[in-house]
Amino acid sequence: MIVTGLCFVAVTASVKMVGDDVPAAQAAFLRYALGAVFLLPMIPALRAAHFTPRILKLSGLRGLVHALGVICWFYAMTRIPIAEVTAMNYLNPVYVTVLAVLVLGERISVRRAMAIVFALAGAMVILRPGFRDLDPGHIAMLFTAGFFAVGYIVTKILADEVPAAVVVFLLSVTVPVLLSPIAFVVWVPVGWEDLGWLFVTAVFATAGHFTMTLAFRVAPLTVTQPVTFLQLVWATLLGALVFAEPVDLFVVIGGAMIIASVSYIALREARLRRRVAAAGSTPGYGAAGAAHAREQGDVRDTPGN
Repeated sequence: MIVTGLCFVAVTASVKMVGDDVPAAQAAFLRYALGAVFLLPMIPALRAAHFTPRILKLSGLRGLVHALGVICWFYAMTRIPIAEVTAMNYLNPVYVTVLAVLVLGERISVRRAMAIVFALAGAMVILRPGFRDLDPGHIAMLFTAGFFAVGYIVTKILADEVPAAVVVFLLSVTVPVLLSPIAFVVWVPVGWEDLGWLFVTAVFATAGHFTMTLAFRVAPLTVTQPVTFLQLVWATLLGALVFAEPVDLFVVIGGAMIIASVSYIALREARLRRRVAAAGSTPGYGAAGAAHAREQGDVRDTPGN
């Protein structure tokens, strides 16, 4: 997760190097087009997959919201400091939690709801509406987190039906296809230097997702999630040392509030899963016993709360 954070900070830095030389939609399109080489190892899994109309529709929806999120993210990178982009991106898990309740029908406990409110308060500390002028980049980041959250929910649904490699491949294909019409409308000539930075973006984004997958495979979210706060530290240092962006204490405090909330949610979810698993494995309990335990209060919350 430490390497993952460094990779994602490198992604933001490379996009920052391109700046507004390339329109956001075009830059996002080129990032995925240049990263197409990383799809080759996924082709065998794609050939073995069975595609139903439902899978294709869900993949199209995920590609659409992800494309919109990427455009907003690239735009925000040209408008506001790296630290603010990083801090506001932490809102994604909070949006996911809310959508899981609204879309997937998951229940939410009072304490988890309070954690969400605390995270949103952290976002207000970062934005400070009424105390400073909000940049369109801040609004773009709010939409970015929302679009990515919708994409995450759709990914959860797809992951139960097709292999992970197929999910990644479909995203990597649908996003540039959907971005291409917008990119060509705003297309400008691109120099080799900007192409190089966008390829660096693709490399570090792929590496970051790979190392994140490795981390999730060997450690629970309760271990990996708090480490992501280091990403904000590195982003703040990078912005100050490389791009001469002033260190904003409110951004650090607000980011800490958001990541503390997300870490609490992950910790509580893991704890509840262990309690439900323990109830289900108790002699004489079984799956029905675990459900009865939840109803009777032995396990007071359902998994995912």
